[in-house]
Amino acid sequence: METVEQLQCRVSTLEHIEEVRRLLRILASELLVRGEEHDRSKLSPEELDIFAEYGPKLKTTTYGSEQYKQQLEEMGVALKHHYRNNRHHPEHFERGVRDMTLVDLVEMFCDWLAATRRHADGDIFKSIKGNTARFGLDPQVADILGNTAREYEEVLSPK
Repeated sequence: METVEQLQCRVSTLEHIEEVRRLLRILASELLVRGEEHDRSKLSPEELDIFAEYGPKLKTTTYGSEQYKQQLEEMGVALKHHYRNNRHHPEHFERGVRDMTLVDLVEMFCDWLAATRRHADGDIFKSIKGNTARFGLDPQVADILGNTAREYEEVLSPK
């Protein structure tokens, strides 16, 4: 037979569990929406022609190389439009990653992982390292991204 205190603890714990479930459903729902809307601006008139021209070029370059950076520079207005309309890019925000939400970070991580698969020499761990320097990521954030890649490597690997 439970004591009154144990019963109160049980009720309180069950209420807490339900609240966490509710909050996780909200975030999961937002992630699903992000998946449906991801990079749709690339199909817009402001971006389509430039991405159609530079997409194949970027695939043949090493991420972060001087050639890669030059191609991004040449994409100019289209890339600026893309960053302005896609909050999973640090460039979307005045203070970069510091202004992002956890949902933004998850989408950014998935975007980086998918992008590494477009390159013959793509590597998510090299990407995380390069982007840590590029965007001034806090070491803890970089570690979390690396931990995620390692933890979910099997399920996130290409099919």
